[in-house]
Amino acid sequence: MIEPRRIPTGEIIAFAALIVSALGVWIAWKSSNNDQPTRVVEQHQAIPLTLRAKREDDGTRLNISPVESSHALEGMTITLPGASPISVGSDGELSASDVEAALKGRENEPKNQTLSVRARVEARYVEMGKERKSSGSYTLRYQWKSGGLFSGRSLHLVSLSR
Repeated sequence: MIEPRRIPTGEIIAFAALIVSALGVWIAWKSSNNDQPTRVVEQHQAIPLTLRAKREDDGTRLNISPVESSHALEGMTITLPGASPISVGSDGELSASDVEAALKGRENEPKNQTLSVRARVEARYVEMGKERKSSGSYTLRYQWKSGGLFSGRSLHLVSLSR
């Protein structure tokens, strides 16, 4: 007769540890299927709006645009001291005739000399898909030029800077 083999206590403990480990792996695997994939989103810092102006048509207009290519201008308002605001569209074109109307009462300023006035600029723009607003104080430079024999004088825009 064959005597049954006795299982030592060490083997029982090892077998129990194997079952517990397998159960832990199965639980970890099962819970990882329920998690959504981890999304890493890069955070971009908003860049303050800075404008630049390019003189067009011998100063009859300024083309104002954002310095950063990631900014899309939606519109702006330019306010000169003591005048009504001048509305500028998304094309950024500021007309010398609009500025001349806002500078009423300055008829005695010298001709052919660069003069300046503080301008408050409030702009609406889009950056990274979000609408933003910005405002700042700029210096608008201009000149009064002779209109010739039969006309008085006309305003020519020179620049817009911080």
